[in-house]
Amino acid sequence: MCDGENFTCKLYSVAVSTVSMAQRVAVIGGGSSGLTCIKCCLDEGLEPVCFESSDDIGGLWRFKENPEPDRASIYHSVIINTSKEMMCYSDFPIPGHFPNFMHNSYIMDYYRMYAEHFKLTRYIRFQTNVLRVIPRPDFAHSGQWDIETEDKEGNREKHVFDAVLVCTGHHCHPHLPLKDFPGIDTFKGKYLHSRDYKTPEEWRNKRAVVIGIGNSGGDIAVELSRMTKQVFLSTRRGSWILNRVGTNGVPTDMSFNRAFRMMQSILPLSVISSLGEKRLNQRFNHALFGLQPKHRLTSQHPTVNDELPNRILSGTVLVKPNVREFRGSSVIFEDGTVEDNIDLVVFATGYTFSFPFLPDHVISVTGNKTSLYKHVFPPGLERSTLAVIGLIQPLGAIMPISEMQARWATRVFKGLLKLPSMKTMLKDIKAKEETMAKRYVASQRHTIQVDYLPYMDELAMQVGVCPNLLWLFLTDPILGWRVMFGPTTPYQYRLHGPGRWERARQAIYTQWERVAQPMKTRSVPMQESHHSSLPLLLSVSAAALLSAVYYARASLTGILPDISSHLDRLVEIDPIAPDYKQGPGEQGSRLRGNLLKWGSELEATSPGRRDPPLPNIIITQFLRGIAASVWKQGKPYPKQTKMYLQCH
Repeated sequence: MCDGENFTCKLYSVAVSTVSMAQRVAVIGGGSSGLTCIKCCLDEGLEPVCFESSDDIGGLWRFKENPEPDRASIYHSVIINTSKEMMCYSDFPIPGHFPNFMHNSYIMDYYRMYAEHFKLTRYIRFQTNVLRVIPRPDFAHSGQWDIETEDKEGNREKHVFDAVLVCTGHHCHPHLPLKDFPGIDTFKGKYLHSRDYKTPEEWRNKRAVVIGIGNSGGDIAVELSRMTKQVFLSTRRGSWILNRVGTNGVPTDMSFNRAFRMMQSILPLSVISSLGEKRLNQRFNHALFGLQPKHRLTSQHPTVNDELPNRILSGTVLVKPNVREFRGSSVIFEDGTVEDNIDLVVFATGYTFSFPFLPDHVISVTGNKTSLYKHVFPPGLERSTLAVIGLIQPLGAIMPISEMQARWATRVFKGLLKLPSMKTMLKDIKAKEETMAKRYVASQRHTIQVDYLPYMDELAMQVGVCPNLLWLFLTDPILGWRVMFGPTTPYQYRLHGPGRWERARQAIYTQWERVAQPMKTRSVPMQESHHSSLPLLLSVSAAALLSAVYYARASLTGILPDISSHLDRLVEIDPIAPDYKQGPGEQGSRLRGNLLKWGSELEATSPGRRDPPLPNIIITQFLRGIAASVWKQGKPYPKQTKMYLQCH
């Protein structure tokens, strides 16, 4: 037997005949992806063992003054670019009192809470490096893997596992393209990669150049500009700059919803780009600030930085083109301008990834690019017992994506789900590569790019947990409204299906409370809102109808006449009056009663059936929605509603 707390025993091999019998799973890496992989294994009844090369969890988000070899490292002030409600694991909301955009120390606190709550650390072997992961000789039959590890004392150990989850991420090796910068060897100041930058104090009253305008480059330039005499931000292409703080102070990433995504899927990318660029230029003119790129908004991973425009406007950051060469302490830019007496150069030029413990025939990496089915499974394996988790660059949060990948992979390991043929997988990989090549500018950071919501839904469809909007609108219209038109928080993927979480609905209903909670540090009298709730109520009802039409087009002709007939009855009983200011009153109460009565009649139109017919359910929800509006304000507007339905 194995002691799960101390790992004092040798890992044993369990002989299996098929992949459906997979039991023991090796998890390589104890960062954000590794932690959720451990939990997903436990959820599916698998036995995880996690190998973490450092002495703690957290991976990228654990700040260390001295970076470790072949590991990403962050600077002290790093604050995440995704809000807490969008980045949390789907069944473990981040505490309400935590800030919406968290400092790395808060993120580590959250990881520790997650690990403690689900008792994950007992499955982690710290300070253990994975040296080799190779298929066993009988892999075609067993799907098992030989794994060799080395602990901090240099002791090596061999293990046999039924499946492997690789969670080493894509921030593995600093990309430092010195060959592209002639004369760098003559530079008299100090140059370093962004992973080696920690704090700005030592550069007080110095002159610095930051090369690269990604998120790290923008953050470091802003921070240095508070200490240095001057910062020059060098960029080859420029970038569109997004805010953390959106309209009305709401986190920007919580303003994107499924309705917005539907619009995106209909409109050409050029139109979406034009609309987005116009919105961004309303905040500040990117061309005037020297930041506007030649590419469109949707053609590059955007930079998120609320402070950069202010630093440019105050002159502490000057935007420059790409560096042509170095000459001693001088930097010559491609436009011919020269800046002398430069003390520091920070290369914010990104990272590359690799899998040195895996043979090339399992996963090969060329030009920071590899071929994985839906960014998870190598397509060429005879048995689908190895998955790569978190090897993506999302336009959104990575933690929920890693969790969804792990939920899918563990169910494949267990034999509950099956992957398609190799031909089908390769076709899917090729299609995604072609789409990416058409959309994005050529760059090593765009080889693993995904859009958050479409990719999450794609994986959720595999697992069987994608929100069923039609059913939600019919059975729980307000929840359906929140899922459709509210932020696409991860809780949506716990409403039904495998891994259903009974508190998911409550988490969705309270998500805005958690957004507001950390900002309630001073009591401010709330002004009474004069906005009508009628549009919301009618929209919920209309959404149920439109969802039904989408679900069952063939029923459309049968549904509309029934609704029209009921609306005719509404008009006959209570035609629109010129003045509804007196509230519902007796007339409104009678209307509401009739509406609810008709709804009840419709539910009872099929005696002996457990469920009423779909069209009747739809009409019932519609009538009840109008009834609610009558009760609230006495304004059913039947003529206008009938006209809307006839036009659609």
